[in-house]
Amino acid sequence: MDLILKYFPNLTEIQVKQFEALEALYKDWNAKINVVSRKDIDELYLRHVLHSLAIAKVIEFNDNSSILDVGTGGGFPGVPLAILFPNCNFHLVDSINKKLKVINVVCEAIELTNIKTTHSRVEVIDDTFDFIVSRAVTAMPEFTKWVKGKIKKRQHNDLKNGILYLKGGDLTEELKQYKSVKAFLLSDYFEEPFFETKKVIYLPLKYKS
Repeated sequence: MDLILKYFPNLTEIQVKQFEALEALYKDWNAKINVVSRKDIDELYLRHVLHSLAIAKVIEFNDNSSILDVGTGGGFPGVPLAILFPNCNFHLVDSINKKLKVINVVCEAIELTNIKTTHSRVEVIDDTFDFIVSRAVTAMPEFTKWVKGKIKKRQHNDLKNGILYLKGGDLTEELKQYKSVKAFLLSDYFEEPFFETKKVIYLPLKYKS
């Protein structure tokens, strides 16, 4: 938890309590269902919570922004971002229902009310959003096909509406077809070695016409 306060020192008392509660909740559920990797659970704040919050170093979502989290798994990056931006609306989608049940229990336990979960493939979600976030569920060309037509027309934030994607390694080949893509190095924001090769990939997307 000290790690979160190190980089986000201006949290409210409620936010601090919500973040603090995550460790016990996820450890308890991880013993029943493999929500996150067993080797990662002891480093939940570094590898999952802070990693998710890297998106908040790239953009501070304005109130009433709508964000879709695709392939959320155990709720990352959606749950930490929803805590940080309580006045935004988050829709978390995954094809594995048992993980979504864990998210719902976690949200209820910490009284997090700005999250909606849906058990489905993202292609069938019939809605549009300001931003789509995810953690490396597939290569970007495949991902953009999944989320085609799901971006709102109206701009609500300083960044143009689009994808904010957490991914690591050399992405030169994967991203070469995108002229407007931008990579933010997480090592510019966080000093821990875990973030050395990790990035937030930002790809503005055209709205559904």
